[in-house]
Amino acid sequence: MHIRKEDTVVVLSGNFRGKQGRVLKVFPESQKAIVEGLHMIKRHTRASAKNNKGGIVEKEAPIHISKLMLICPKCNKPTRVKRNVVRDATQNKTIRVRVCKKCNEMLIKTT
Repeated sequence: MHIRKEDTVVVLSGNFRGKQGRVLKVFPESQKAIVEGLHMIKRHTRASAKNNKGGIVEKEAPIHISKLMLICPKCNKPTRVKRNVVRDATQNKTIRVRVCKKCNEMLIKTT
């Protein structure tokens, strides 16, 4: 998958076209992702031990990843992702890394 948790993405199609957000969770089996602040739905919840008051709760719903495009943190533009194999000299093994197609910079998780 080209989208990972904590990536910044832009929505390509649908009601939220052009909006940007941070990916909160990714579901690889269904190829969907939850983006912070986008695709809000209302859930009717019953009162429980965790939630004393029932009511209507707004939360994010999953969006299919084909509608999302990664924003490169270096060039700050929506980009496609390619994968390169890099040799890690310290651990003496090869690592697959994601690379921006526009600026050829490695997309490294910054958390």
